[in-house]
Amino acid sequence: MAPAMDVSSPPTEQAALQPIELHPLAAATSPVISSWEPVNVPRGRRFWTAALAGALLLTAGGLGVLYVDDTNAQSAARDLVLKNSSLTGRNQILQSQLTATQKELTTSQTQVNSLTTELAHPTLGIWNVPQNISGASFYLAAGVPDTFTYHLKLNSSGPMSASILSIHQFGDAVRCVETGRGSTNYCMHHSGSANGWLSTTSVNYDFHLAEGCAAYLLVITAAGTVTVTPDVSVTYNPASSATGACA
Repeated sequence: MAPAMDVSSPPTEQAALQPIELHPLAAATSPVISSWEPVNVPRGRRFWTAALAGALLLTAGGLGVLYVDDTNAQSAARDLVLKNSSLTGRNQILQSQLTATQKELTTSQTQVNSLTTELAHPTLGIWNVPQNISGASFYLAAGVPDTFTYHLKLNSSGPMSASILSIHQFGDAVRCVETGRGSTNYCMHHSGSANGWLSTTSVNYDFHLAEGCAAYLLVITAAGTVTVTPDVSVTYNPASSATGACA
């Protein structure tokens, strides 16, 4: 048991408070200095890193070159398309001109062939003046030229008769008239003929027997007064041998 303390005695005087001098705290540790320490990278990794970087640079450069090339190629393609369209249009124009020229050439060749044929076989008109027959005792006569095709075209204002006679047949017709066997209108068409048309107002006939023979006459008569309008022409077409009455 602890002894009892006398609490009635006055407390002892506390020591006077003294000021405390504060001193800065010394750093507990030295300051931290940051620094990079070199890292030892293996040589193989550095090579692949450099190679990869180079590849990336080359790839980027290649992409740039490809882009430029593609742009240039597209521009060149557009130019080619335009030029092709222009050439196509010009080709169509030239084709049209060629077709037109070929047609003109064909037409010209046809004309040349026609002119060549015409020069080799010219056609000439030889009788186109209207003439009158005053009755049954009168006649019109014309020679049918040798080496020609004879194109006989006649029209008359009334009935007429026309015959192509050889010289021998014409002589028989004259004797018929002289002997009184008939009128001129009768005898010239009933004493023999190469071709004949009786009591008609129109004749259109091509006669070929004189192409190799100079022995034919055309004789036209009428029973009354008529006006005959001829349109007679000939085409040069000599036969290679004698024809008709000359054969």
